[in-house]
Amino acid sequence: QVQLVEFGGGSVQAGGSLRLSCAASGRTFSTYAMGWFRQAPGKEREFLAGINWSGGLTSYSDSVKGRFTIPRDNAKNTVSLQMNSLTLEDTAVYYCAAGGSWNHGRARDYNYWGQGTQVTVSS
Repeated sequence: QVQLVEFGGGSVQAGGSLRLSCAASGRTFSTYAMGWFRQAPGKEREFLAGINWSGGLTSYSDSVKGRFTIPRDNAKNTVSLQMNSLTLEDTAVYYCAAGGSWNHGRARDYNYWGQGTQVTVSS
Protein backbone atom coordinates (compact mmCIF):
# COMPACT_ATOMS: atom_id res chain seq x y z
CA GLN A 1 0.00 0.00 0.00
CA VAL A 2 1.15 3.55 -0.65
CA GLN A 3 -0.07 6.94 0.54
CA LEU A 4 0.35 9.98 -1.66
CA VAL A 5 0.56 13.68 -0.85
CA GLU A 6 0.77 16.36 -3.53
CA PHE A 7 2.22 19.81 -3.00
CA GLY A 8 3.42 22.73 -5.06
CA GLY A 9 0.11 23.98 -6.41
CA GLY A 10 -0.82 27.63 -6.45
CA SER A 11 -1.51 30.56 -8.74
CA VAL A 12 0.55 31.45 -11.77
CA GLN A 13 0.17 33.75 -14.74
CA ALA A 14 -0.45 32.41 -18.20
CA GLY A 15 2.79 31.49 -19.89
CA GLY A 16 4.47 30.70 -16.61
CA SER A 17 5.70 27.47 -15.06
CA LEU A 18 4.90 25.46 -11.98
CA ARG A 19 6.29 22.25 -10.54
CA LEU A 20 4.08 19.87 -8.62
CA SER A 21 5.52 17.13 -6.45
CA CYS A 22 4.00 13.99 -5.01
CA ALA A 23 5.54 12.33 -1.99
CA ALA A 24 4.80 8.67 -1.39
CA SER A 25 5.01 6.66 1.78
CA GLY A 26 5.74 2.96 1.83
CA ARG A 27 8.62 0.84 0.70
CA THR A 28 6.93 -0.32 -2.50
CA PHE A 29 6.83 3.03 -4.32
CA SER A 30 9.50 1.97 -6.80
CA THR A 31 7.33 -0.93 -7.97
CA TYR A 32 4.39 1.25 -9.02
CA ALA A 33 3.68 3.02 -12.24
CA MET A 34 2.66 6.60 -11.47
CA GLY A 35 0.34 9.04 -13.13
CA TRP A 36 -0.81 12.64 -12.96
CA PHE A 37 -4.42 13.61 -13.59
CA ARG A 38 -6.44 16.78 -13.28
CA GLN A 39 -10.07 17.67 -12.89
CA ALA A 40 -11.62 21.00 -13.69
CA PRO A 41 -15.08 21.99 -12.40
CA GLY A 42 -17.80 20.23 -14.33
CA LYS A 43 -15.35 18.06 -16.23
CA GLU A 44 -14.19 14.47 -15.99
CA ARG A 45 -10.86 13.54 -14.51
CA GLU A 46 -8.26 13.80 -17.26
CA PHE A 47 -5.08 11.79 -17.64
CA LEU A 48 -2.03 13.99 -18.20
CA ALA A 49 1.11 11.91 -17.87
CA GLY A 50 2.29 8.49 -16.79
CA ILE A 51 5.65 6.95 -15.94
CA ASN A 52 6.63 3.33 -15.46
CA TRP A 53 8.24 1.93 -12.30
CA SER A 54 11.81 2.60 -13.37
CA GLY A 55 11.23 5.99 -14.95
CA GLY A 56 12.41 4.79 -18.32
CA LEU A 57 9.04 5.02 -20.05
CA THR A 58 6.65 7.94 -20.09
CA SER A 59 3.45 8.90 -21.85
CA TYR A 60 1.60 12.19 -22.19
CA SER A 61 -1.81 13.31 -23.28
CA ASP A 62 -1.98 15.47 -26.37
CA SER A 63 -3.14 18.41 -24.26
CA VAL A 64 0.17 18.60 -22.37
CA LYS A 65 2.70 16.92 -24.65
CA GLY A 66 5.71 19.18 -25.14
CA ARG A 67 4.77 21.36 -22.15
CA PHE A 68 4.71 18.97 -19.19
CA THR A 69 7.19 16.34 -18.01
CA ILE A 70 6.90 13.66 -15.32
CA PRO A 71 10.19 12.84 -13.62
CA ARG A 72 10.38 10.45 -10.70
CA ASP A 73 13.01 9.79 -8.06
CA ASN A 74 12.65 6.33 -6.54
CA ALA A 75 15.39 7.03 -3.98
CA LYS A 76 13.28 9.89 -2.60
CA ASN A 77 9.86 8.30 -3.21
CA THR A 78 8.71 11.24 -5.28
CA VAL A 79 7.18 11.91 -8.65
CA SER A 80 6.83 15.40 -10.06
CA LEU A 81 4.98 17.21 -12.79
CA GLN A 82 6.92 20.03 -14.38
CA MET A 83 4.45 22.32 -16.13
CA ASN A 84 5.58 24.95 -18.61
CA SER A 85 3.76 27.39 -20.89
CA LEU A 86 0.66 27.25 -18.75
CA THR A 87 -2.66 28.44 -20.15
CA LEU A 88 -6.01 29.32 -18.59
CA GLU A 89 -7.24 25.87 -19.63
CA ASP A 90 -4.72 24.27 -17.27
CA THR A 91 -6.65 25.52 -14.24
CA ALA A 92 -7.80 22.47 -12.28
CA VAL A 93 -7.20 20.30 -9.25
CA TYR A 94 -4.20 18.08 -9.94
CA TYR A 95 -3.84 14.56 -8.58
CA CYS A 96 -1.05 12.04 -8.51
CA ALA A 97 -1.95 8.38 -8.56
CA ALA A 98 -0.22 5.04 -8.22
CA GLY A 99 -0.77 1.50 -9.35
CA GLY A 100 -2.31 1.94 -12.77
CA SER A 101 -1.08 1.67 -16.31
CA TRP A 102 1.57 4.22 -17.19
CA ASN A 103 0.49 4.46 -20.82
CA HIS A 104 -3.26 3.74 -20.91
CA GLY A 105 -4.31 6.60 -18.71
CA ARG A 106 -7.50 5.11 -17.29
CA ALA A 107 -8.29 6.59 -13.90
CA ARG A 108 -10.16 3.46 -12.84
CA ASP A 109 -6.96 1.43 -13.14
CA TYR A 110 -5.17 3.43 -10.46
CA ASN A 111 -5.47 2.13 -6.92
CA TYR A 112 -4.06 4.98 -4.87
CA TRP A 113 -4.72 8.72 -5.07
CA GLY A 114 -3.50 11.84 -3.40
CA GLN A 115 -5.86 14.49 -2.08
CA GLY A 116 -5.21 16.87 -4.95
CA THR A 117 -3.67 20.31 -5.22
CA GLN A 118 -5.22 23.36 -6.88
CA VAL A 119 -3.53 25.05 -9.82
CA THR A 120 -4.97 28.34 -11.00
CA VAL A 121 -3.70 30.07 -14.12
CA SER A 122 -4.66 33.69 -14.60
CA SER A 123 -4.28 36.13 -17.46
